Amino acid sequence: MKEGKFTEFLQELKAKNDIVDVIGSYIRLERRGAGYWAPCPFHHEKTPSFTVNSVGGYYHCFGCGASGDVIRFVQEYENVEFMQAVQLLAARAGLEVPAYDDKTAERAAELKKKKDTCLSIMHGAARFYLSNLYSGKADAYLEYLAGRGISPTTVKKFGLGASLDFTSLPAFLLDSGFSPDDIVESGACIRTEEGRLLDAEGKRLIYPIINHMDEVIAFGGRIMEKTDRAKYKNTRETMLFNKSKNLYNVNLVKKLKRASGLSSLIMVEGYMDAISLYQAGFQNVVASMGTSLTKEQARLCKRYSDSVLISYDGDFAGQKANLRGLEILHEEGIRVRVVPMPEGMDPDDVIRRQGAEGYRKCLDAAMPLIDFRILAVQRKYDLSRTDDRRDFVREALDIVRESDRQTEREELLKRISRLADVSFASLARDLEAARPERREGPPPVRSEGNADLEVKAARFILAACLLSKPYAAEYPVGSLVFGNEEHRKIAAYIEEGRRQGMVRPSGLFDLLDADGELGEIFNLDFGDNLDGPRAARFFADSVRVLERRSLQEKIAALNERYRSTEDLAERRAIAAELNELTKKLRK
Repeated sequence: MKEGKFTEFLQELKAKNDIVDVIGSYIRLERRGAGYWAPCPFHHEKTPSFTVNSVGGYYHCFGCGASGDVIRFVQEYENVEFMQAVQLLAARAGLEVPAYDDKTAERAAELKKKKDTCLSIMHGAARFYLSNLYSGKADAYLEYLAGRGISPTTVKKFGLGASLDFTSLPAFLLDSGFSPDDIVESGACIRTEEGRLLDAEGKRLIYPIINHMDEVIAFGGRIMEKTDRAKYKNTRETMLFNKSKNLYNVNLVKKLKRASGLSSLIMVEGYMDAISLYQAGFQNVVASMGTSLTKEQARLCKRYSDSVLISYDGDFAGQKANLRGLEILHEEGIRVRVVPMPEGMDPDDVIRRQGAEGYRKCLDAAMPLIDFRILAVQRKYDLSRTDDRRDFVREALDIVRESDRQTEREELLKRISRLADVSFASLARDLEAARPERREGPPPVRSEGNADLEVKAARFILAACLLSKPYAAEYPVGSLVFGNEEHRKIAAYIEEGRRQGMVRPSGLFDLLDADGELGEIFNLDFGDNLDGPRAARFFADSVRVLERRSLQEKIAALNERYRSTEDLAERRAIAAELNELTKKLRK
């Protein structure tokens, strides 16, 4: 299919998926006046700042700036690619998704068929493992789970299972009609050099890994006999499974967020930690399946909460690589706090030995990431030794230097002072003395400078015209000169929409990034910023600002022409035009 036809399909898709109905199926919306409001699903907040505009076909958060059309919302909320969001909405509206051309359609159909086959294999394998657990042949597995305090209800909730050998699963999947190649491609089985199929998780307790779409995409397995093989093992990465982009238990967390909302996430390392905490009532838990966090996992966390409590084992503080992983969370705008665990214990140990109340005390002692980094440095050194104390102070001051809050710096220096038995004053002097020199940069732009004033004026004019405010309805926005490329595109879009009889803001999300100027423009649609006599006056003032810029550019161009020509008649004509433009500029 040609691009124009596909664009037409997207317009039909949006028309048949009312944005209020779609978003309302994910979160609770409250009608206020002409709009719908809710706490933003993309960041934690108490006062709703997320609004849905039914007429314009877009959503916008005045808190975090999230903005887009119905496709963008599904894409962001479900954490899927653009075409996956299109397919979800198409299925909802009973539409068939076209492809750009025959080859593209063929490739897309082939890929979808293969993915669906792999998902069917993994789903079948999960059911097979679960049936094994209660077949009467898995007493050792059941005894292990009972010894860890895991109830049958929890076993069912997480779909735990048993692999009794290396050959039963391949035989079951082949008997189910799946081809050997597909079985291997799914990750459920491996192929030996001789061509035999073996269970990739043979003789292990099985933990199905389920994504946020409730699809079984991989398995984790724990060895059930003494061996030199790794205790825990995941199925290999496949077209379904990329460990760096997934979190264990994210499927149940998603349901929890929809049902009651989430103020924070608890991040643990392993499967059993997540299961134990969930059973003990801490259902807002996910597992990283290893302590090395990735940007993709951080962004997945942020989809559910912008506050994460890291709850790894008691030896975690000394692991530098893992602390760097926590910095990734911080860089993604997530508020990170670290739960100090008893030395040598993990969350599962605490639940089993001290119960839910014991773990609650650990959560209550959670500390900000920067405090925990100081603790990690402290644990590296023997502070009874002079050399170690000096090394501790040096590293700790490097951490304090990263804080841009004076009160936080002072608190941390007091702690270091107590730990190293060094005066606060000397620490403060060392901190100041080692401050890196500032590089000279360009001078800051004054908030009332001409460039800044013109940007504000352009945003206001475009917002008023885009959202069809009465005082801006007839203004020829295309006659203005905009200095910003995005502003020019928005103005052209408005003019084109007017020619066709309707300006629909949601269409701009197909042309521009919502994180740029488009988001700034939508931010103006808050409270009475764009309504009433005051807004109308500000619009007129904004128009004058840009008209002045246009006149100044024309005058500059005419002056250049005047200097470059020797023709007296042309000079007289230019001078007359300059005189008229100068009069307009003075007005």
